[in-house]
Amino acid sequence: MEHSILKRATAGFSFVLLGALALAGAVRGDSGTSKDVTVTLCDGESAMAIPGLKPGEILPRERAQEVAGEMLQAWRASQGEERWALWRSEAPAAPSQASPAAAVPGQPTKFTARDQMLWKREQDKWIAEGYKLYHSPTDLGGTTGVSCDMCHPDGSNTHPETYPKYQVQLKKTALLRDMINWCIQNPEKGKLLPEDDPRLRAVEAYILSTRKGVALEPGKH
Repeated sequence: MEHSILKRATAGFSFVLLGALALAGAVRGDSGTSKDVTVTLCDGESAMAIPGLKPGEILPRERAQEVAGEMLQAWRASQGEERWALWRSEAPAAPSQASPAAAVPGQPTKFTARDQMLWKREQDKWIAEGYKLYHSPTDLGGTTGVSCDMCHPDGSNTHPETYPKYQVQLKKTALLRDMINWCIQNPEKGKLLPEDDPRLRAVEAYILSTRKGVALEPGKH
């Protein structure tokens, strides 16, 4: 069987377009050996074997990026071109740039400018830690070499403003942290993190920070 692979450069990463026969085989799990690691894809139903990846091994970043692209192409095949076009069209949200005249005054408070500076410093440290974890293939417990940014560069297509909402992958109404955990367990093949794990909370803080100024729409799909 011949595999046809087309690489396309994108803003944050490369999409790898598999040939139709290769894609069908990968999604079914038809690999050269049953011992290859198999991951669940973002539709919560399909699975894909990663050829040559054995349990306990971690892919080099370049190959892991290719695998992330293959996962997205498998999702594309299952969801159709219309949803794929929506996915590709979304760019990370830019921070709100309201003019001083349009700014809404804050509530009266006894806290000083120094207090707020210290709080902002702590917040920024937390978000920076989340950024580091988001871009690491191992620090969240992943074992495949795939990191969050490979499928969701700069937090794109995570839509934190739409949670809580029903997620078919989990078969329940979920919070953003639940979906982060799902991705850790499935594409990254790691272990479930406790809800109070500082790593989980830091990644959630980072993703939320990428959507500053976006209106809340709980339940939107």
